[in-house]
Amino acid sequence: MTPPIPAAPPQTLRERARLTLQYLRYLPRTFALVKESSRSFAAGMIALLLGQAALPAAMAWVGKLIVDAVVAAARGGDAAARWQVLRLVALEALLMAVSTALSRGQALLRDLMRASLGNHVNTLILEKAATLELRHFDDADFYDKMQNARREAASRPLSMALETASLLQQLLILISYAVLLARLSPWSVLLIVAASVPAFVAEARFSGESFRLNTWRAPEGRRQNYLEWILTRDSHVKEVKLFGLAPLILDRYRALFTKFYAEDRSLALRKGAAGMALGLLSLLAFYGAYAFMAARAALGAITLGDLTLYLSVFRQGQSSIQSALASVGALYEDGLFMSNLFAYLDIGTGGEAPRQLPALTVPRSRAQEIEFRDVSFRYPGSDKWVLRGISLKLRPGEKMALVGENGAGKSTLIKLLMRLYDPTEGSILYGGVDLRDLDARDLRDRIGVLFQDFVRYQWTARENIGVGWLPALDDVARIERAVDEGGARSVVDQLPQKLETMLGGWFEEGHELSGGQWQKIALARAFIRDSEVLVLDEPTAALDAEAEHELFIRLRQLAADRTAILISHRFSTVRLADRIAVIRDGRVEELGTHAELVERDGRYAHLFKLQAAGYQA
Repeated sequence: MTPPIPAAPPQTLRERARLTLQYLRYLPRTFALVKESSRSFAAGMIALLLGQAALPAAMAWVGKLIVDAVVAAARGGDAAARWQVLRLVALEALLMAVSTALSRGQALLRDLMRASLGNHVNTLILEKAATLELRHFDDADFYDKMQNARREAASRPLSMALETASLLQQLLILISYAVLLARLSPWSVLLIVAASVPAFVAEARFSGESFRLNTWRAPEGRRQNYLEWILTRDSHVKEVKLFGLAPLILDRYRALFTKFYAEDRSLALRKGAAGMALGLLSLLAFYGAYAFMAARAALGAITLGDLTLYLSVFRQGQSSIQSALASVGALYEDGLFMSNLFAYLDIGTGGEAPRQLPALTVPRSRAQEIEFRDVSFRYPGSDKWVLRGISLKLRPGEKMALVGENGAGKSTLIKLLMRLYDPTEGSILYGGVDLRDLDARDLRDRIGVLFQDFVRYQWTARENIGVGWLPALDDVARIERAVDEGGARSVVDQLPQKLETMLGGWFEEGHELSGGQWQKIALARAFIRDSEVLVLDEPTAALDAEAEHELFIRLRQLAADRTAILISHRFSTVRLADRIAVIRDGRVEELGTHAELVERDGRYAHLFKLQAAGYQA
């Protein structure tokens, strides 16, 4: 299980070390991600890092030998001594060339791994999103987790893997430096460590604060992104212009930006001040050791080459320790971010393994009885009942209309039938079998549905219709039939490239449609599936009354053997249904034919008369 993110930054070194070790538990999973995305690149990177670990100490030692050889050649004037100097210089040049080649190789592999791993992790995030249930997308906390996971998860796995390899490299370098320093001044090794630890503590603290700052911002970050969306999307620009919303939206955007900037500025100033103070401490330690060893060289206790070696190793050793500690701090920060990624990827994966549910055994395209048996429902995290005690039976092939005020629960009833949610209480039966005992994919394949908030895919007309039944995506004959059945022939025939016309205005050569034209394309999408049940949720909101009436007549003709559920506010169409259910406050208030409900003179009759009076006015 992914551990929760602490509410406040750790205050003590012990607590920080504990959290660092806790987040380092993500290393095995992180390395597994790297291995899955680019095993050969990862192996090559590790080989190059380890190869580079041996070079610094070797180059420092060769540098010492060059200085001593120069001094010896200057004193003796021997030609062999001068050739020795040149040979040593050539050796150092060779080592430098190898180091350069390894560095270039690392840069190349890092770029390749970044692209490969970034794509792999983003694909995992999208694959996870595809497996989650609708309830997750109704949860603001889920969106925060998704945003936090996506923010830097593409780069953090690579960073964590490379920082781990770099830490190992720096430790190997330090071991070789310690061997060289110990022969001259053992205490200087401790001095380097003592001067570097405060910098690590400060860096880790600020890394944790930076992470939490970005994590806490997730809800406000979504608000800022939404404000950007309003000002930049074609679907919003009309109302923005009409209502003069731009100043209001910009003011809110600037307020969030100002808040974020103030937080970032405060953190940057504190981090800069701490960095300067600790930098001076490190500098003081270096020059203190420098003065001591220079005095020893002046007294002849060590050679000039030893002094050069000491200065080189001391400075580079100090840098290596700081790099190693920085890697530990970076691992802490990377681990924090990886906790976001794995918390997101682990959503809904705990507990028992999912049951293997049976597919429906009844023949396809044969309508089955649908029964809502005392169904009640409330959305996760809410105490409000959206549906309460709903009991309905739809006979095979029956056409039923659902009417009621907005928010009465009509669309929620459809979501339950599609198993986008399960009832909180009661059960829904299809062909006498509880939906929870059926395979959800098989059930959904038997239902053709058009939601009132249907998606306008920025794809071709053929793809917009074909996605209603993916096996028919390239079946032009079947798509043409759906175009006719859905009443979209007049729309398709007017398009420049007919079915291959790109729809929408997001991409080049896109052809934008009116609301009514989009709705006809979406209706064709619903008709392409040879479904047993057809559900139309406000399918004609953008169509005129005559077009809606024609659609329902066509629906009765084309779907004579299908069960159909129609949600509509137009009673001229609703009256043609076999039966009408009036939903009010999540309950079935009335049920019957149009004639029966009018004669009953209840809620339905009242609404019908109001609408009829409106047409007569």
